[in-house]
Amino acid sequence: MVHRAVALPRHGEVEKFDQDFHRHLNQLLPLIEEFATRSDSNNVPAKAALAGVGEARRRLTEPEAAGLNGEVARVKRLARSVLALCDHHDALTGVTLCLVCDRAIEDGQTSVPYDQASPSGGAARSGRIHADCTNTVIRTGR
Repeated sequence: MVHRAVALPRHGEVEKFDQDFHRHLNQLLPLIEEFATRSDSNNVPAKAALAGVGEARRRLTEPEAAGLNGEVARVKRLARSVLALCDHHDALTGVTLCLVCDRAIEDGQTSVPYDQASPSGGAARSGRIHADCTNTVIRTGR
């Protein structure tokens, strides 16, 4: 197995991500809570969303970690909460976003399943895309 060294972002960049993720979470949390609490108490997606809200709130209170590696790991957890809450939003509202163009896939629009392969195998991000977006290249940060 070949191990590649991973370059970490500068501390200032990590701080900016931290601020952005805090802002996004503070906007998403009340929205997701509102959608989830309006649902039936036996609604599984609503229960999962409320669990995600609790986890995101816990992550928001984590203190700054020691060292750059620790901070990167802490901020990655915040990023995962942002993504999870976006997924919960989609599940609770019935909105499906195209993974290529980030626009809603409306009723009647043709869409296809999409799985982006990850380097470690499996799907890194699965969902649906507009049929018109099938030949669009997704740029990643690699």
